[in-house]
Amino acid sequence: MSAGDQKHGGDKPEDKVSVVEVWPEVERAECLARGAALKWASGVFCRPEHLERLSQYRKRESQRTASIHTRLKSMVQSYLEGVGWGLEQLQEAKAELREVSHALKKAALESNQNAEGVKSLEKLREVSVNHCQLLAAVSNLPRLYSVRSMVLETERLVESRRLLEAHARLMDLERWQDDILWQLHGAAGMAGSPLSTEDQEVVAKYFSGVGQLVDALGKELWAVVSSALALARQNPTPFVSAVRIVEREEALDQALLEERGGTGSNSRPLPPGRPRCWRACFFQVLEEAVSARFRSVSYLHTRGPGLAGHLSALQHATMTDLATVRHLLEHCVPPHYHLTGAYLRASHRCLQTHLAQVSSWDLESGEIFAVLNWVLHIYNSPDMMGHPELVTEMEKEELGPLISTEGLEQLQNKYVQSVRKSVSEWMHKALQVELQDWQRDQEPDTDHEGFYQTSLPTIITQMLEENARVALMIGESLRDQTIQMGLYEMENLLNRFREALVEFGREHRRDPSNNKNKFYLHYLLASISNCIILKKSTESLQQQQSSRLAGQFSRTPPNPLAALDRAVRRACRLVMDQLLLDLQPLLPGLLTRPWLVQGDPTPKLCQVLERHLDLYGRVRPPCRQRLQEEAQWLMVVEYVRALMQKRLVCRSAEERRQLAQQMVQDDQLYREIFHGLEGEGSVPEVNPLALLPVLADFIRLKDPSMLTLEVSGLAAKYPDISEEHVSVLLDIRGDVSRDIRGAVLDLLEQSAPPLPAGYRPIFTDILVPPSTMAFCLPTAKCA
Repeated sequence: MSAGDQKHGGDKPEDKVSVVEVWPEVERAECLARGAALKWASGVFCRPEHLERLSQYRKRESQRTASIHTRLKSMVQSYLEGVGWGLEQLQEAKAELREVSHALKKAALESNQNAEGVKSLEKLREVSVNHCQLLAAVSNLPRLYSVRSMVLETERLVESRRLLEAHARLMDLERWQDDILWQLHGAAGMAGSPLSTEDQEVVAKYFSGVGQLVDALGKELWAVVSSALALARQNPTPFVSAVRIVEREEALDQALLEERGGTGSNSRPLPPGRPRCWRACFFQVLEEAVSARFRSVSYLHTRGPGLAGHLSALQHATMTDLATVRHLLEHCVPPHYHLTGAYLRASHRCLQTHLAQVSSWDLESGEIFAVLNWVLHIYNSPDMMGHPELVTEMEKEELGPLISTEGLEQLQNKYVQSVRKSVSEWMHKALQVELQDWQRDQEPDTDHEGFYQTSLPTIITQMLEENARVALMIGESLRDQTIQMGLYEMENLLNRFREALVEFGREHRRDPSNNKNKFYLHYLLASISNCIILKKSTESLQQQQSSRLAGQFSRTPPNPLAALDRAVRRACRLVMDQLLLDLQPLLPGLLTRPWLVQGDPTPKLCQVLERHLDLYGRVRPPCRQRLQEEAQWLMVVEYVRALMQKRLVCRSAEERRQLAQQMVQDDQLYREIFHGLEGEGSVPEVNPLALLPVLADFIRLKDPSMLTLEVSGLAAKYPDISEEHVSVLLDIRGDVSRDIRGAVLDLLEQSAPPLPAGYRPIFTDILVPPSTMAFCLPTAKCA
C-alpha cells in the first residue's frame, strides 16, 4: 500500500463518521446493501463447486461499479457547470441594478430642481381658467336670455299639439343645457376639480322648464298613441308625428350611448333624463290602451246570457281593431315595428287576463260552455285569429293558449259539476212526477207499439243525450266526462227508483182493495218497460265514450246496468207477488175431492193467468218473456205445493187413475195458456210444466214394486227433490207398503245427485208440512 493510500486509508474512519453525522440515511442504506449482497451470495454460492465462478462474478461486479462511478461523475460535472453559469448571471444583474440606481438618483435631483419652476406657472393657470369661464359666459349669454321665451313657446306648441315643432324646440333647449354643463365640466377639469354640486343645481334650476316640457310632450304623445285606433279612422297625422318623435328620441338615445358610453374621467356624461327609451314606452302605452277595453267589464254586466253576448262583442271589437291596425296604422310606423304582431301580443295577453278573471266567477253551465266554446273554437277559427291574414303573425308570435291546460281542466270540471247539479235536480223532479203517475186512476200511456210507458225514460234519455251532444261541441274529453257523470246520476236514480218500487209494493200490500191502487200491476209493468228503454239509452251512451277514458277516474266506475237489473228484478218480483195474490183465493181448492169431481178451480186459475199474461204482453221484450216464464214457474210451484199439502189421499186404484187424469187435464189447460212462449222462442231449457205429467205417471203407476225405478228417474230429472217430497207422494198414492217405502227412500238417500250447473230448482222452494202423527217409534230413520 502506498503512502497516499495509507493516508486516505487513515482518513476513512473520520470521513465515514462525518458522512454519517450529516446523512444518517447513508448508514442505513449501506446496511441494507450489505444484507442484500449477503443474501445474494448465499444463494449463488450455496455449494462448494459454485466457488469456481467467483472470479467471473468479481469481474462483472467490478465493471458494473466502474460504470456507476462514471455516470455519477458525469452528473456531478453537469450540476457544477449549471451552478457556475448561474453565478455569472447574478453578477451581471448586480451590475445593471447598480447603474439603474445611479440613474434614479440623478432624476430625483433634477425633479427637485424643476419643482420651483412649476410653482411660478400656477398664476398663469388661474388666469387661463378665468378666461375660459368668461368666454363660455359671453358665448352663452344670447342662449341664456332666450331660454325662458323658448320654454313658453314650446309649451304653447305642445298645448296646440304641434308636436314636431315642439319637439324641435325641446331638442334645442336640451342641447344648450348639455353644452353649458359640458363647458362647466371642462372648466372645472382645467382647475383640477370636479364640477361642483352648486353649479349643477344652478343649471338645473335655470333649465327646470325643460324637464316639465319633456313630461308634457310625453303626456301628449301617449295620449295620441292611446287613441291611435280612433285617429287612424279620422286623421292619422298626430299619430304619425308621435311615431316620428319616438324614432328621433330613440336615435338620439343610441347616438349618445355610443358617443358617451365610456366611464373615464374625460368622457362626456349623458344629458339629464337620458336614455328615455320612448319606443319601449310606445308599445307599453299601446298594450295599456288595449287592456283599458277590459277594465270596465264587471260580473253583473255579463251575468247569464250576457256573457255570450259579451264574448261576441269582444270578438267583433278585437277583429275590428286588428283590421284597423293592419290596414291603417301599419302604414304609419316603420316596418321594424311589426305593429300588427305587437297588437296581437297585447290583445292576447289582455284576453288571457280577462278570461282568467271571468273563469274565477261563479259561472253556470251555460256560461262555462260559452267560455270554453269561445276559447277552443271561436278564437282560433277563420272568423277570428285563424283569419288567413293573421295566421302568419300568430305563428310568428307563438302566443300560446288563452287558458292553460290546468285552467281548461278546472273549467271543464266546473262545467261537469254544474251540469251534474242540474241533471240531479231534473232526475229528482222526473222521479216525483213518476211517483205521482203511479197514483193515477187510469192505465199508463202506451207507445206506437202498444207497450206501457211513462214520461220518465223520455225525460231522462233526452236530457242525457242532449248534455252529451252539447259537451261534444267542446270536445270528446268533455263529452266523455259528461257521459260518465250522467251514468253516475243514472245509477243513483235507478237505486231511488228501486226503493220507490219497494215502497209502492208495500203500500199496496197494506190495502190491496184500495181503489187508488187499481192500476198497480199496470204501472209495475210500465216501470219494467221504462227500465228496458233506459237500458238501451245507457248502452248507447256507453258506446259513445272513448276507450281512453278507462283509468282516468279515481272513484269506482258507474254501473247503471247493474242497477237497472236490480230494479227490473224487483219489479218482476212484485208482479209475481201480485199474481200470487190474485191466485191465492183459488189455490186452497186445488187438488181436493171437489176438484177431483168437478175440476174446479182450475178454469178460474186459468182465467187469472190469461188476464195476467195478456197484461204481460204490454211489456217490452225480453222482460215480457221473462214475466211469462216466471208466471209458469210460479203456477207449477204452487200446484206442486198444493199437492204436497196432501189434501187428497187416494183410497183405490180408481182414485189414483182419476187424480192422474185430472192432473194431465190441468197440464193441458196450462199448456194452452202458455203456448205463446213457444211461439216467441223463449221456452226455458227445463220446462216446469213437464213436471205435472211426471207426477201423474208416478201416481198412476199400478205396480208399487216399480216405484223404485220411477223414483230413480224422477230424481234424475229433478235432483232437488227430497225424501220428504217423495214420502208425501207415496202417502198420496195410499198403497205403498212399509218395505217399499223404506227401499224407495233408501235408494233416494244413496243416489242423491248434485245439482247440475244452470239447473233451476223447483222442489227447493216447496216446504213439506210437518207430520201430524201423534206417536212414532224411535227408529234410526227418525233419528
